[in-house]
Amino acid sequence: MLLRRRRQMLEARARQAAFSGYVGADRRAPVSEAFGMLFRKAFPDHWSFLLGEIALYSFMVLVLTGSYLTLFFDPSMAESPYQGPYAPLRGLLVTGAYASTLHISFDVRGGLLIRQMHHWAALVFVAAAAVHMLRIFFTGAFRRPRELNWVIGVTLFMLALFEGFCGYSLPDDLLSGTGLRTASTIVMSIPVVGTYLDFFVWGGPFPGHAVIRRLYIAHVLFAPGLLIALIAAHLVLVVYLKHTQWPERGRTNRNAVGQPMFPQFTAKSAGLNLIVFGLIAVLSGLAQINPVWNFGPYRADQVSTNAQPDWYVGFLEGALRLMPPWENAVGGHTLMWNVFLPAVVLPGLLFVVLYLYPFFERWVTADLFEHHLCDRPRNRPVRTGLGVAGVVFYAVLLAAGGNDVAAWSFRISVDALTWIYRVAVIAGPVIAFLVAKRVCLALQAHDRRLLEEGKETGTVRQSPEGGFGEGNEPLDAAHRYRMLVRDIPAPLERPAAGAPRRYRLRAALSTWFYRDRVEMPATDEQRLQVSGRTLGPLPRVEEE
Repeated sequence: MLLRRRRQMLEARARQAAFSGYVGADRRAPVSEAFGMLFRKAFPDHWSFLLGEIALYSFMVLVLTGSYLTLFFDPSMAESPYQGPYAPLRGLLVTGAYASTLHISFDVRGGLLIRQMHHWAALVFVAAAAVHMLRIFFTGAFRRPRELNWVIGVTLFMLALFEGFCGYSLPDDLLSGTGLRTASTIVMSIPVVGTYLDFFVWGGPFPGHAVIRRLYIAHVLFAPGLLIALIAAHLVLVVYLKHTQWPERGRTNRNAVGQPMFPQFTAKSAGLNLIVFGLIAVLSGLAQINPVWNFGPYRADQVSTNAQPDWYVGFLEGALRLMPPWENAVGGHTLMWNVFLPAVVLPGLLFVVLYLYPFFERWVTADLFEHHLCDRPRNRPVRTGLGVAGVVFYAVLLAAGGNDVAAWSFRISVDALTWIYRVAVIAGPVIAFLVAKRVCLALQAHDRRLLEEGKETGTVRQSPEGGFGEGNEPLDAAHRYRMLVRDIPAPLERPAAGAPRRYRLRAALSTWFYRDRVEMPATDEQRLQVSGRTLGPLPRVEEE
């Protein structure tokens, strides 16, 4: 009895302390408003929206494992004979960065597992972010009012690539050193200022004595700080702007339908977090990645066979291998177009296109409304075709980054394979665009046929006259809603002959974007209802 009273008294004190703390915090900050808004938020329940959460949770694994690794890593480039437990390397001159990486792998309890978890989590993070961006692009979730969040997402992806490269380069082994040698060449290819930038970044002629320390600072301080700040801003905008949703019954362009944060979303999201953490741990324990002891320390006069970067920068390697050896000298300066164009101009153009595409599409459509319903990719054939063309372009460059390995494996000429990739990198995206566009239009035609004839039941009926026919049944209301409720802009009217050139260009692009479509069979009443469900939200009226 005495113990029960004591426990009840402690619980009462804990509740009183929690209540007092909450009241004190609420008096000094908008705690109640923030928690009230957060708990009232409707979270989406479609599986495709979990891709962003996978990226978030893999980033959490990165932060946890990276914090542990910083306790043991030494970014020094000072060389000394190796005397560690890995016998094949004993006596070799190695840098402090390479020696500490071996120390983490062989001496620190659980160090190799944590190191591999860190590397695998980085790959999963970039992959999940890339697929998440593709989902945003193909469904049109970047449209107004989410253009800023798209810009933040593209910046996050660019920072993730930079962060991955910094971490990949830290061990100072023969593989990462080869990557740094390539990076040095890319920096020096920048006209006029390239050699000065290279001397500044590397702290002298390559390999210098400062680059590992500087990359370490960027890897553990600057880039993670920016990533955390941008992720926080990204999540705040997601909460404020609400999520997009697929066109289903009860979901319109003026509401946000989903599961409440507590307990449904909290339980589901926590389970996904544990799954991501567990799968990365299992993958790290079973699949070896980046065994730096097999490559050995970096030597400027050596290169590792099958030297390939991580997949997310493999397209730069492929672009470098496909570019013809174009160089020329101007005013005593050698312009290395064979490096500058594929490794500096190409990624720059890629990210400029990603940044500007939402604004370009809004300009083409002359659309100023808000959009909260996701587009089915088949209903935007040109946008889907452009996205598929971009994926094929990237895939060809990624495959070209391993042309030597492919040539050796299949016993074909490297030169012949390089020319095949050169043709494919130009023709492949064009063919992919045309095929994807035709597939989208074919799927629209299939939807129209389903609306007109219904879906097949799998039964065959015989008529009184002896003829045979397949049985169809009308689509249910949910399927009809999904097919009919779509928001496809009409092509802009062609301006007069004397109109400014930009208006004529916009009309031509609008016609190209939205001319090809398959109209769905619908009554006037149904079209009116569809228009009501796709109209933008009503403007907010301020109370006096």
